[in-house]
Parts: sequence; structure tokens; C-alpha cells
Amino acid sequence: MIKKVLGISIFGLGIIGLGGCAAKQVSQEASIIEIVNEKPNMKNCKYLGEIVGSQGNWFTGDFTSNKDLVIGARNELRNEAHKLGANIVYIQDMKNTNKFHSLGTTNTTAIGKAYKCNY
Repeated sequence: MIKKVLGISIFGLGIIGLGGCAAKQVSQEASIIEIVNEKPNMKNCKYLGEIVGSQGNWFTGDFTSNKDLVIGARNELRNEAHKLGANIVYIQDMKNTNKFHSLGTTNTTAIGKAYKCNY
């Protein structure tokens, strides 16, 4: 009986852990936020704050595609920008990291500045 419960528990944790392999979802409201690589024209924009988006960790990173790591980090940036009322995110930096003995990139983190712009 104990082996059966333990087996089910390990299986359940594995399924939950691997659920982190898909890209983080962007909320419907945040999906319209534009991500740019050039600082917006400050005549039309108000700076709202610095934001961070990240996807992946030491456990799920090896099982998440590089594409999903990047998309997940960008989606989290959009979600965080939406909380501030922004409509533009200027990406300042994007880092890819990996853990020792990993199969590749295990985490992608994006740092940006959120702006409310009137165009």
C-alpha cells in the first residue's frame, strides 16, 4: 500500500513539475502591450517602472524549449507591465542561463522598463 501511494505521489509531482515546460501565458488584456528594442519618445510617454519577466528553473529548464523560455519571459513582462497600466515595454536586457551539467539553457530572464505612451 505504501509503495502504491508513494508511486502515485511521485508520478503526480512529475506531472505537476513538467507542467512548467510550456511558456507562461499572457493575459488577454496584456497581449496588446508592445515590446520594443528602442527607448520610446519621452515626449509622448510616461515611465511607470522597471519590470522583470522570467521562465524556467533548475528543474523544468532542461525540459522547456528555448522558444518557450523566451516567449514565457516576454509574456511575464507583458503581464507585469499590464499591472502598472503600461502599453509599451522597452527591453533593456535579456539573459539566458544554464545550470551545471544541463542540456542547454534552463532560464531566460528579461528586464524592461514599462511606459504609458499616447500615440
